[in-house]
Amino acid sequence: MSVGTSSAPGARRAAHPPAPRPGDLAELGIDPDQLPDGLVVADEHGRVVCFNAAAVRITAVPAEQALGQRLETALPLEDLEGRRWWQLTDPYGGLAIRVRQPERNLLLPGGREVLVSARYVRAEPTGPVRRVVVTLRDTEARRRTERSHAELIATVAHELRSPLTSVKGFTATLLAKWERFTDDQKRLMLETVDADADRVTRLIAELLDISRIDSGRLEVRRQPVDIGAAVGRHIQAYVAAGQQADRFLLRVQHPLPDLWADPDKVDQVLSNLLENAVRHGEGTVTIDITPSASPREREDAGTSVTVSDEGPGIPEESMNRVFTRFWRGSKRGGTGLGLYIVKGIVEAHGGTITVGRAPGGGAQFRFTLPVAAPAYLT
Repeated sequence: MSVGTSSAPGARRAAHPPAPRPGDLAELGIDPDQLPDGLVVADEHGRVVCFNAAAVRITAVPAEQALGQRLETALPLEDLEGRRWWQLTDPYGGLAIRVRQPERNLLLPGGREVLVSARYVRAEPTGPVRRVVVTLRDTEARRRTERSHAELIATVAHELRSPLTSVKGFTATLLAKWERFTDDQKRLMLETVDADADRVTRLIAELLDISRIDSGRLEVRRQPVDIGAAVGRHIQAYVAAGQQADRFLLRVQHPLPDLWADPDKVDQVLSNLLENAVRHGEGTVTIDITPSASPREREDAGTSVTVSDEGPGIPEESMNRVFTRFWRGSKRGGTGLGLYIVKGIVEAHGGTITVGRAPGGGAQFRFTLPVAAPAYLT
């Protein structure tokens, strides 16, 4: 699709722009000012005929000032080495076979960095350029993503260093001085190595989950799930590990709708929420399982699970950050990735998750999953 000037109301354009051609924005009824990215269009003479609202915002150049100007004057871009971009690329006098410039980082006057790509529109292959269409994007979103990735790498590297140092230290000591240790000492060191290896495995699994969530590739393999039994297994595991049985209160409201979900991922969600309640909460940990309206439109049934504790709870000002990366709350250890992954898993099922204050004053997490359908029917 070629991009030209628009006759839609509100579009910023020259007084006498070229007539729209089939496939132009005007024919589609799109106002260039409605586009999320900056759009600058120059005609066959190299004069700007379209300078939309996003381009005004990104460049801080008024549309009235840019329209009718030469492209290199209205948009004086430089590369990161200070060279004039339009002189380097020469869109009107350069290679006749060139049809585009791939996206790259360029600088506006004052040093502001923007992402720029261009397309050369020709009436026929190797013919003269009829339009140069330039798109502009702010780099701030990309920088935020890069900072987030850098923080993720730094966090995981820090978390990996401790268990790996322990594993290396104990294995090196055992190999060098095996005969000097008693069987009980060897067992203790090997148990520590085993626990640290499990910790590394969990960190790698978290990293893979985040990668799949961020790329939209988290697979959900739906099977029948007895959510009450799943919660019961987690409670039994905590009791076996030394927690008091009366610390947990499980309440199931019957009848529950049949739930089709990924049992492993549901277990991951329950494990994280219950661990948070046990480790960071106080008093009784209450788990309520109830039928509810589906979070999906046009579906009537869903299942909700609410995990509450009686601890200090989460400060009101932190509620909106609980499910973001690296949120740990006050004096909390770990990577701060667990609740981010929980939210990704719930949403991959088409569900919702919220956080609030429990009746007893502690934290309350509630997630709702739609009944859905088995994998072989979806």
